[in-house]
Amino acid sequence: MTITIGIDPHKGSHTAVAIDSNEHVLDEIRVRSCSTQTTQLRDWAQRFEERTWAVESANGLGYLLAQQLVAAGETVFDVPPMRASRVRVLGSGRSQKNDPNDARSIAIAALRADDLAVVRADDHSRVLKLLSKRHRDLGRLKNKASNRLHALLLEMVPGGASFRITSVTRVNAVIDDFEPVDAMGRQRQEIAREFAVDIDRYNQLLDASKQRINTAVAASSTSLTTICGVGPITAAMIIGQSGDVDRFKSKHHFASYNATAPVEASSGSKVRHRLNERGNRQVNWAKQASDLTVLLCGRRVGRSGRSCETSGSGDGVVEGG
Repeated sequence: MTITIGIDPHKGSHTAVAIDSNEHVLDEIRVRSCSTQTTQLRDWAQRFEERTWAVESANGLGYLLAQQLVAAGETVFDVPPMRASRVRVLGSGRSQKNDPNDARSIAIAALRADDLAVVRADDHSRVLKLLSKRHRDLGRLKNKASNRLHALLLEMVPGGASFRITSVTRVNAVIDDFEPVDAMGRQRQEIAREFAVDIDRYNQLLDASKQRINTAVAASSTSLTTICGVGPITAAMIIGQSGDVDRFKSKHHFASYNATAPVEASSGSKVRHRLNERGNRQVNWAKQASDLTVLLCGRRVGRSGRSCETSGSGDGVVEGG
């Protein structure tokens, strides 16, 4: 008989509950989050020779523990929080929310479901996910600094900067031409220079990030970059967020995952569909970005006669974040 062990992970501790095939609780344990957390859990579970582990949010808060269990040779399933929540809320006797009840709900959700994802050791797709997230975060930081600099320049120069801040050369010229007449003006000028330094640093980090992504995408041998509108950054985002494509049963399943498939909203004899606002928004955004790049590429091709491949369209709308 296979024993299912549900784990409710937290930042400071993890609670594990073991149940049998009849959902009876056999034992439970609570361990601190520390360097020996996996050893403690496996020592406790030694009595259950045939066992599987179910970790809530194995790609989120439970990521490290799930990866450690997989590295130790254990079979681990990823239980979405919504699945465990339904078990707990609909349960008749253990609906109160606490760590042991949550862990039991996670175990029951894994026991009764046959479509949960098996946690696998980190592969190249996880590398691409990490790199694409870092690139997106850097782009947001640069945009935030640029917006704040624009707002500050409006207080220094009539009309502020009438150009898009992509490099700091023109910005520094505007800041240097400003002649403060009081302490407020001098402080504004000093802070503006600090924003310009931040933007220049983010530009350098973004260049390094692009190079890392280019190298990682090339190492993946993906064919995504052969599609017009999909450059290395977009490809890294799609591969990293999608993970193991074998978990998708069909192209329709993947379309539902990335929210490009519409959602049925029918009633009676009237069949209607609406936009899908769920799914993986990162992959959905990457799809929209590639489509927009193709449209912009088509306009350039119409004017210049160049092909999509020679017009430099890859990642055209996602460059710099």
